[in-house]
Amino acid sequence: MSLNTPIFLKEREEDNSKFVEIQQSQTTSIAAEDPLQNLCLASQEVLQKAQQNGRSKCLKCGGSRMFYCYTCYVPVENVPIEQIPRVKVGEKFNCLELPLKIDIIKHPNETDGKSTAVHAKLLAPEFVNIYTYPCIPEYEEKDHEVALVFPGPKSVSVKEISFHLQEKIQNNVGGKNDDLDKPFIKRKKTEEQDLNDSKCKDTTLKKIVFIDSTWNQTNKIFTDERLQGLLQVELKTRKTCFWRHQKGKPDTFLSTIEAIYYFLVDYHTDILKEKYKGQYDNLLFFYSFMHQLVKNAKCPGGKETRKLTH
Repeated sequence: MSLNTPIFLKEREEDNSKFVEIQQSQTTSIAAEDPLQNLCLASQEVLQKAQQNGRSKCLKCGGSRMFYCYTCYVPVENVPIEQIPRVKVGEKFNCLELPLKIDIIKHPNETDGKSTAVHAKLLAPEFVNIYTYPCIPEYEEKDHEVALVFPGPKSVSVKEISFHLQEKIQNNVGGKNDDLDKPFIKRKKTEEQDLNDSKCKDTTLKKIVFIDSTWNQTNKIFTDERLQGLLQVELKTRKTCFWRHQKGKPDTFLSTIEAIYYFLVDYHTDILKEKYKGQYDNLLFFYSFMHQLVKNAKCPGGKETRKLTH
């Protein structure tokens, strides 16, 4: 027996090692399937209580809603506003401000109660504006500080934004520096450095535009002449986990709140060059909770949840 003991122990160690590898593989697979699993979120206890109590009254319009009113953009009576995380100007509520403003263009036929755009307005009211098409702002073609998030052949990745913004700036001002009658003025190094610094600042955005619509209805908004001059950005590597994902569409076609969240995360790391530490995770405060409700309802033997339609 003593001669066989080392062999037995070695086999046991190999079996344990394989077991650990399988566990790690399963954990990685679960995380990949559920990107909402490791978010840095505020406590969702208030939503859990509201879910148990059912619909409540909107304090503005008096409508009966679940969690929030999608027409007034406010939480309902049994979801106190001080108990939900809100992105404010400055660092109130222990939350950093968003790096840019957000415009959401909503299709008039989009069902209000099924749209996730309202989540952004609820959680970052000072940064988000929602417009119902065709009533949208006039975006000028020369306005290089605004971009549109939408997939297409002319779309660029978030990493490419700075390059294309700089190119757009040069095209807009190209005619101003072509006057051959003007004498050449040699700049000092400090002046050149200041100019380069200002160019770097110009390659960041001040506003980002999203379209809130079913994918089958987006064409009317996307082809509007008021949006044609905007730089077009696509989130090519992100996948949706939306429970109302449209059949026949690729999994890179995101819901509105997913697109907003993932754009901000990528913009934070790729353009602002800062480490991401969950600063914008609370934008998925409502979305992640609803996602979990739907997931639980689909599990065999799971408790039936109340409908999420408002």
